Amino acid sequence: MQSEMTCNVSEMWSPKMPNGLDLEITHHPLTMKRVVNLIIAMERLKGNVSESPRSTEFTDENLLNMLLESAVEERIVFERTATPAQYKYKFQNLYSVMDSEQRHLVRVPNSMELHAVMLQGGTGNCQVQLNMATYLPPTPSAEAVTVTLCIKDTNLYLSCHKEGDEPTLHLEAVDDKDSLLSITPGSDMVRFLFYKHVTGLNNSTLVSVPFSSWYISTAEENNKPVEMCQETTRRHRIFKFLQPNPEVDGGEC
Repeated sequence: MQSEMTCNVSEMWSPKMPNGLDLEITHHPLTMKRVVNLIIAMERLKGNVSESPRSTEFTDENLLNMLLESAVEERIVFERTATPAQYKYKFQNLYSVMDSEQRHLVRVPNSMELHAVMLQGGTGNCQVQLNMATYLPPTPSAEAVTVTLCIKDTNLYLSCHKEGDEPTLHLEAVDDKDSLLSITPGSDMVRFLFYKHVTGLNNSTLVSVPFSSWYISTAEENNKPVEMCQETTRRHRIFKFLQPNPEVDGGEC
């Protein structure tokens, strides 16, 4: 099939070549981009017949100049049509979150801090539920999903940025949620983005996008703050994301 297509293309273009030149395709163009490059080159050859030497006087330099002109033209068109790469919002889902010790995330009353707490019976309403928004990254990856994390029924988002020498975890109020629909890499807004790496059934780690070696984690002790840590730190970095119980509202306690 490939040799048949190659022959057909050669036969189609050969009668249109300048006098003394013939077209022979030795490798089938596998992509549309290569086909377009070939057509542009042939059109330039046709358009330059009156200016170029005829027959055996047609030099390699003439052909090279035409092909280079085509390549430069294609490059200019590509640069004019390219748009800045951004993280684009796709959709969101609501989750109940526990760490690897079966502790829920709880917001400390009248504060901007989350703790990992082993809840007792009848205290389920204390747990925080998170709206996890998924984003299409500038460079798609099969290894992780890019997300933001917002406490249900609030405008409070988890963020990671430096305070002092190390990245730290924060709860930040975002008054304009539309500002998170499209995030430019390198901008200050990437502090709200995390990579969600799946490690098992419903189990994942959450890594800061701007600080890619820092994880959201919980302490070994109960009722301690949720913080950022590196992989070598003795903290729990795996979280379980579950569909929430409709009877649990989630909130402060």
